[in-house]
Amino acid sequence: MTAQSWRLPAEWEAQAAVVIAWPHAATDWGPRLSRIETAYTALAAAIARFEPVVLCVADAEVQARASQRLTAAGVAPQRLRWVLAPYDDTWLRDSGPLTLVADGARELLDFRFTGWGGKYGADRDDALVGRLIAAGLFAGGTRHRRIDWALEGGAIESDGRGSLLTTLRCLAQRHPDLSRAQLDRTLCDAFHAERVLWLEHGYLQGDDTDAHIDTLARFAPDDAIVFQSCDDAGDIHHAELARMHAELAALRTPAGHPYRLHALPWPRPIHDGERRLAASYANYLIVNGGVIMPAYADAADAAAQAVVAAAHPGREVVAVDARELIWQTGSVHCLTMQLPAGTLAA
Repeated sequence: MTAQSWRLPAEWEAQAAVVIAWPHAATDWGPRLSRIETAYTALAAAIARFEPVVLCVADAEVQARASQRLTAAGVAPQRLRWVLAPYDDTWLRDSGPLTLVADGARELLDFRFTGWGGKYGADRDDALVGRLIAAGLFAGGTRHRRIDWALEGGAIESDGRGSLLTTLRCLAQRHPDLSRAQLDRTLCDAFHAERVLWLEHGYLQGDDTDAHIDTLARFAPDDAIVFQSCDDAGDIHHAELARMHAELAALRTPAGHPYRLHALPWPRPIHDGERRLAASYANYLIVNGGVIMPAYADAADAAAQAVVAAAHPGREVVAVDARELIWQTGSVHCLTMQLPAGTLAA
């Protein structure tokens, strides 16, 4: 098997399951635990409509609470798989495995997780991939590659064909001593990618990830990109997201053509006291036959759902209320990590 045959699949390719970690009192969700468990129940139930859900739980008591809620929500037990493992928090997009595929083989990339550049303690989250392996979650023959280099899954997008999309703001914060060319080379080597597409603009107020790409712009099938726009000229984000739009319009596919761009509408600002929360429609999760999209009880929700449906034809778009989720600065995609088909043990 050649190194070139390995690739990071696109999210819309076939999946075995989605992994989440259930919130508990010792996570940062503790002050709002009952409310966030209600939001998590809706999220897990939506995913389970399309494919199995792997639930990380910190102990038997957390599993019992989660099981009770999911059963009450009508989720069939056979759609759930439980893994007992300690974790600092529940952002599996950034602490979970990034899985490469090649001719039926699978390799789990286990990057160093630093709590988004040292903002939060992350020792247990950094060890999570190893604990999932020790629990027997993955199919026999699945490879594991620990990479001592800080990277979160929410910081990159893959089209499944050798192109990565990311933001310079995030990667430069994680690795201030590296040039853009060095960052580019490291990403291409790790993912066997052919190129990296860099965005120098785009951010959301209230986001503590230093502009993860999955809150801003997402690859979609057939050379398309879905992106968060801002049509409110009075909003602080308007100029910056307009510059990001211009950058996206200047990108070219490997064949030299412009990408088809799908602009997401802008939701009204959501605040927690004086703090503005990072509400983005781009932070959706693609699953087998569907898309789980964050919604904000906003007039723009329906329009956003239509944009996502147009960009992902043939998939049912299910909106879940994400207002509780963004209290801790992330949303649907940030909380989840898909596993490609063939990754799970029987």
